[in-house]
Amino acid sequence: MFVVLAGAGKVGYHLARALVADHEVLVIELDPARVDFIAEELGSEVIMQGDACDAATMERAGMERADLVVAVTGEDPDNLTFCQIAKAKFSVPRAVARINNPQNEGLFRRLGIDSTVSATNLIMSHIEQELPWRGLIHLLSLRTRGLELVEVRVPTDAMIVGRQVRQLLLPQGSILCLIIDADGTPRLPTPETTVHADDILLAVTNIETEETLRNALTSPSP
Repeated sequence: MFVVLAGAGKVGYHLARALVADHEVLVIELDPARVDFIAEELGSEVIMQGDACDAATMERAGMERADLVVAVTGEDPDNLTFCQIAKAKFSVPRAVARINNPQNEGLFRRLGIDSTVSATNLIMSHIEQELPWRGLIHLLSLRTRGLELVEVRVPTDAMIVGRQVRQLLLPQGSILCLIIDADGTPRLPTPETTVHADDILLAVTNIETEETLRNALTSPSP
């Protein structure tokens, strides 16, 4: 597999180092000092100097035969531009982008980026699993654009406690796909399945309807 990375910072360097043993890897970097460092550490064939967002540079890099591009610069606009040009002009099948500002994640998805990675959101997901709260825990971003697999623990005072799945008012585009009871037993929900306090619910939802789903599953009884 031919992987082209934009950015030779710490993330780009360690990612290239991990990939180079099993894949053909090329890192595009503008800073001459970083280019020299990567060339010395990983070999000159792994790095090229240039603007990763410039189509001419991408053409020199052989972008038309890339199987995957990964944008890991410290600037979200550069990561977005690199991925968009790679997909639109060079028909690269998969594009992954690092997101420095978590608020940009939805924008990247809407603009056609296949996968996004936000360090802030990853850390938050670990924190969320340790703290009791009425939120959704993000488990996985699905390849289908704009969908997330999320987890929520049903609060003891939630109005859905004691209700059957068919009675739940889930937002359009959200599907309850698994229930794990307090004993850790997983169940595939049916319309007649009853929801209990402390059940863990796994659902697939659109990013835009996450807040509505959270309210539907965790709001207390009036």
